[in-house]
Amino acid sequence: MKFVAKSWPGIAGTALLAVVAAVGIVSAARAAEPVCAGGKVKYYRNPMGTPDTSPVPKKDSMNMDYIPVCEEEAGDSPGTVRISLDKVQLLGVRSAEVQERALSRSIRAFATVQFDERRQYVVSPKFSGWIEKLAVNATGDSVTKGQILFEVYSPELNVLQHEWALAGKNSFAADKLRNLDYPEADLERLKRGERPRTVAIPSPFAGTVIDKTAMEGARFRAGEALFRIVDTTNMWVMAEVYEQDLAYVKVGDAARVTVNAWPNQAFDGRVTFIYPGLGKESRSARLRIEVANPDGRLRTDMAATVEIATPLDGSRLAVPDSAVIDSGRRQVVLVERGEGRYEPRPVKLGARVPGWVQVLDGLKAGERVVTQATFLIDAESNIRAALAAFDQGENKGDGK
Repeated sequence: MKFVAKSWPGIAGTALLAVVAAVGIVSAARAAEPVCAGGKVKYYRNPMGTPDTSPVPKKDSMNMDYIPVCEEEAGDSPGTVRISLDKVQLLGVRSAEVQERALSRSIRAFATVQFDERRQYVVSPKFSGWIEKLAVNATGDSVTKGQILFEVYSPELNVLQHEWALAGKNSFAADKLRNLDYPEADLERLKRGERPRTVAIPSPFAGTVIDKTAMEGARFRAGEALFRIVDTTNMWVMAEVYEQDLAYVKVGDAARVTVNAWPNQAFDGRVTFIYPGLGKESRSARLRIEVANPDGRLRTDMAATVEIATPLDGSRLAVPDSAVIDSGRRQVVLVERGEGRYEPRPVKLGARVPGWVQVLDGLKAGERVVTQATFLIDAESNIRAALAAFDQGENKGDGK
């Protein structure tokens, strides 16, 4: 192909020459292809993208051949690219159908492990006395419900025991004993006529002792906290989610938790509460995720990473993310028109999830979009657009 030299200013001229050279390569490739195989040429269009057409073959001012437009191509949108079927196979072009599908977004967040506040219990006697024997004497000990924690001597309880023995089991003394959480086992001993000097205090809860102030021989006052017991079979994971992701999270969403101590083990949980406040500096919201911990591997204040699967309501029109050409300013997909024709079409996108992108406008269900070799096809379409832009710039410069 022969090109006629023409003066172009500066960088624009250099860019145009590069574009023209690229078009020359494309034109040369087309020259080897049959023209309108099985069909008729409707007209010939300007290779520079101008609206000028010709009913017969001709050349433009740069000695470039006008491009034939077949009858089946006449209704194509501007920028539509036609590629021979053998070239489609050579490029490895693949396409997928646009469908309605259920989409699920994945959100990652940093978190910490905390005790379940609803599974904590403080042993705080309603009477005063002295601890004569301590059965559980170390922080970290595991206890079962009903296990004896300590034995106490309480003058207050001894007086009530004496009153109960004198007045009978239906007296006010019996009510007072029950109101003071007098153990049922010792109450049975009273019924049998026994008057125990000390009372054994059982654990009201199964769990782990995380705090203990009780000491053997020490005196305690009514209401003083002697033990703090926590059930660690269920833990809370407190996650921090950024403000822009908050709209995608709701109570009931499934979550997977990993910790540094066991990076290869994932703990399954579920979002049970979203706190109403928002951090002023971090601009993040707190989520509560409940996780089963039967083997006790999760420990309080562990650093954790949370991945939350947030399914979007209903089904959405979506395409594979590989189908989208995103330059930052525009988002385009290549729609397969059949017989090697591909139409670049701008689209409006919505939510992005792993592997898929929601399409709000520009496509309809049943259409097919290119998912592989997208950029190779789009490159030829961009050459045409660039030529058209340069041509318009030249016309403006000539005062046309």
